[in-house]
Amino acid sequence: MREHPAQDGAAETAPGCAVPATAAEVLLEGHRATRDRVARSILDHGPSSAADLASRLGLTAAAVRRHLDSLAAAGLVESREQRVYGSRGRGRPAKVFALTESGRDAFYQAYDQIAADALRWISESVGGGTAGEEAVAAFARARFAKQGQKYLSSLEQAAAGHRAEALAEALSADGYAATVRRVPSAAAAKAPAGAQLCQHHCPVAHIAEQFPQLCEAETEVFSQLLGTHVQRLATIAHGDGVCTTYVPASGAAPSSAERAPGAVPTAGTSPNETARPRGGNSHD
Repeated sequence: MREHPAQDGAAETAPGCAVPATAAEVLLEGHRATRDRVARSILDHGPSSAADLASRLGLTAAAVRRHLDSLAAAGLVESREQRVYGSRGRGRPAKVFALTESGRDAFYQAYDQIAADALRWISESVGGGTAGEEAVAAFARARFAKQGQKYLSSLEQAAAGHRAEALAEALSADGYAATVRRVPSAAAAKAPAGAQLCQHHCPVAHIAEQFPQLCEAETEVFSQLLGTHVQRLATIAHGDGVCTTYVPASGAAPSSAERAPGAVPTAGTSPNETARPRGGNSHD
């Protein structure tokens, strides 16, 4: 809350102690805190309807809509039709709310410009062009390989059919707000055909817009950690609301570049070339 200077010769408050705010200020601060909770819930869970937000936060739908209107007016959220996977029922799709780029910026604490400058220097130091792209890719693979090593023990302890969930939990601990959505088989609805690993937050999204090698290297590491070829369906850096990676069901054909158990990609290797389109700034 805001501190007020001492008035009319009143004694100054002790360091760090705030003068009590007015009732109006208390209400305003409470409104901001709840609005931040709404935005954070969208960040953690992805595009959400007002009903979903109300349920998660223990608020009324009317209260949530007021906060959503406030966030939308500030350019922090936008409404869109809910994306439906598979067959869609009758009626219009539900309206969901997603964070805008400005809304995501409010949660970023990375030094994006410094990171971009460093990667650009790596590229230019070897002459740019194809050599520069490969130099950045080597850095990205080394970075994500090291990150993948942290996740190995968690995935090795997980049951074969739940490695995607173990990876999502490890990613969430690193700030990616990851979840897993099981995708039913078209032939047998009760038999899982795979899963969608969803990352609702990407701390390096702005950098990945300029250097897609980061997304590509991350996909390669996912493939190695999960022991199967995975497919990147969408990325925040490419303008999508969520980074989505399709993971085949357990028992599907493993990645053609699968290494010995426990191995993850190292700098200078590219175990999943099919997930790395070259040229331009295309993403998986």
